[in-house]
Amino acid sequence: MMKYQLVAIGEAMAELRQDTKAGWSVGFAGDTFNTAVYSARALAPGAVAYVTRVGEDPLSEGFCQLAAEQGIVTDEIRADANRNIGLYSVKTDKDGERSFHYWRSASAARSMFAEAATTEIPAAKIVYYSAITLAILAPDARARLFARLEELKSDAGCLIAFDSNYRPKLWEDVATAQEITAQAWAMADIALPSIDDEMALFGDADEASVLARFAQKTWVAGALKRGPLGPVPLANPQLDVPAFEAAQRVVDTTAAGDSFNGAYLAAFLQEREELDCLKAGHDCAKMVVGHPGAIAPLDA
Repeated sequence: MMKYQLVAIGEAMAELRQDTKAGWSVGFAGDTFNTAVYSARALAPGAVAYVTRVGEDPLSEGFCQLAAEQGIVTDEIRADANRNIGLYSVKTDKDGERSFHYWRSASAARSMFAEAATTEIPAAKIVYYSAITLAILAPDARARLFARLEELKSDAGCLIAFDSNYRPKLWEDVATAQEITAQAWAMADIALPSIDDEMALFGDADEASVLARFAQKTWVAGALKRGPLGPVPLANPQLDVPAFEAAQRVVDTTAAGDSFNGAYLAAFLQEREELDCLKAGHDCAKMVVGHPGAIAPLDA
């Protein structure tokens, strides 16, 4: 029996955001956490859980409080007395594009799955993670995560969803990133790539090349995200998809892809038609980029 509808795995961090008028503010974000938030907003209470490690510091406590306020089950979050939550600062330019500085090299999340006994991932209809999740882990921890995902897939019937968020600075080298990401794509049932990440990591020349590569596998669901151009379906590439309207107001592009993933996966779990799933994801991303920070207000 599935304990949850969606389980997301990854790293959440404290976010320091500079405002030209109000100084610095503190929030919390992280790619898979952002996706969990936007899925939880569209699903019933108790449907979404997050798997990560945090510290026992005040910022870690603040994160857990925020997660609960956003409707995420926090029972699967473990506290590490010897480490703290990661930290990053973000600055946006006039077009909403952002630049980051990180303090995460010793974050508690990097110690996930360090021992076999710690690979505790509950069953869910969908288990979601990203290449950032993989990049922050030691090689043996990655192997344990992959083994547990295979077990959940084969024994419990979980669907595995993956996003290839490519952050070069997190990886040992490009070859390792390519190898590990390809392994994740081979296991995944639901594909949620972004065109920029795929082209940067695998050297695809254009959109057609990315789509041709993903067409070599049959997907349960998924979409190629193309920013303001809107998504292209991967499970049903012949679907007649109308043009998607770009956001009219762009304040901050942080979490645009993450929010698409969250709303898309929630719509899939609600058994909505593929076009509705694509539209739900795109509409959520349009809303999110109109607000500062990764987590838009609940009443947005």
